[in-house]
Formats: sequence, structure tokens, C-alpha cells
Amino acid sequence: MQSKKSGGKPVQRVIKKYPNRRLYDTETSTYITLTDIKQLVMQSALFVVRDAKSGDDLTRSILLQVILEEEAGGAPMFTEQVLCSIIRFYGQTMQSYMGPYLEKNIQAMTEVQAQLSEKAEGLTPELWSRFMTTQSPMLQGLMGNYVEQSKNVFLQMQEQMQKNTEQVLGAFGLKRP
Repeated sequence: MQSKKSGGKPVQRVIKKYPNRRLYDTETSTYITLTDIKQLVMQSALFVVRDAKSGDDLTRSILLQVILEEEAGGAPMFTEQVLCSIIRFYGQTMQSYMGPYLEKNIQAMTEVQAQLSEKAEGLTPELWSRFMTTQSPMLQGLMGNYVEQSKNVFLQMQEQMQKNTEQVLGAFGLKRP
């Protein structure tokens, strides 16, 4: 549950990170672990991780540590090939497009998951199995929508890159052949 200010806005929970690598939750006045941070994420809690001395925002760094723990936990989401591909995007022209592209794809997958969960609410494992086999066209439709969204995002990204290239060339007095 999120705390609220008097105006009704959710208050961002502050987690302090100390030099000894310990995390301190200022809301509960207790030390917490990366597992607790994961739980906050799963609950969609608003929080920020700050360096206890400097006040610097360390949230991204801590979230990456949570992902690292999850990846090392036995059922990794990313293959070595995917991780290498992500690393290759750093410092390249496509880096600025990759984050939004991945974000939109994850949002689309989250929507597909929510729609599936909504349709499957209250099903037993046996009924779920039957649901999955009888709902194949519906699942294909959901996945088709996801693929279509992904394709559209990629096409928008290509168009934006094309415009950017034309602007850069135009700045140098060059035109595309």
C-alpha cells in the first residue's frame, strides 16, 4: 500500500543505501534486501534508492542488481546472445531507439498477459488446459496484436532514424541519393 500526502498524491518511498552495501527502508525503519526491493517492484510501489551520504539516485543500479540475482537464480530470461546484442547497442546510433523500443514491447506483452489473466480468472489447472486449447484463435489474435504493435514501433523507429539522417545530411548541404 502506498502512502498518500494530504493532497492525495502517492509519496515516493525512500530507500537509503549505505557504504556497507546495506539498504535501509525509511518508511518501515528497517534494513531490507534485494528480495524486498523485488517485492516492492512486484507491488508497483513507488520508491527511490538514494546514496545515504551523497543523496545520489541509485535506483537503476539496484534494479539491475535485482535482475542480475534473478538471472543467476536458475531460470534466466536472457540468453547470452541477447545480452551480447544489448551490450553491442551501447555507444551505437541505435542506442537511443533501443530503450523505447524495448519499453513499448514490454508494455505490449504486459497488456497481453493482463488480458490472458482476465480471461483465465478462477480457472482450475484442468480448465486452464482446456481454455488454452480451445482459445487458440484468441491467443493467436492477442499475439498477432502484439507482433503488429512491435512491427509498428520498429517502423516508427526506422522512420525517425531516416528523418534524423536527412536532417544531418541537410546540415552538411548533402542530399540523400
